[in-house]
Amino acid sequence: MQLEVGNNLEGKITGITNFGAFVQLEGGKSGLVHISEIAIDYVKQIEDHVKVGDSVKVKVVGISPEGKISLSIKKVLEEEREEARKNPRPADVGMFTKQQKPAEMSFEDKMNKFKLDSDEKMLALKRNFESKRGSGRRGN
Repeated sequence: MQLEVGNNLEGKITGITNFGAFVQLEGGKSGLVHISEIAIDYVKQIEDHVKVGDSVKVKVVGISPEGKISLSIKKVLEEEREEARKNPRPADVGMFTKQQKPAEMSFEDKMNKFKLDSDEKMLALKRNFESKRGSGRRGN
């Protein structure tokens, strides 16, 4: 694939500095992923997100006249997140894939489900509370 701004490529992390990570691309070229383009959330330590030798997907965000290549992992992650939001897979749909959807449940079914969930939570809470106070039985 040609090296053009906007292309998504695969690469391997070859070095990490305090300002970014160097990525070896296909064809022997390398580029820099600035620390602000490593992840969607705040990056304090680059090593918490990538390590030397990791394979990563990157987007070419710039090529300077001198040939320096600016890359972004963050933009690829944002694109994947947006794609997943637009086209959810059945496994991503949520807890209603094998059950009725709430809108299709009758009031009585909703109440029964609520009661079962509540009873399970109360039982777990009771067990936890009793285990902390020694089951409530004392020998006289």
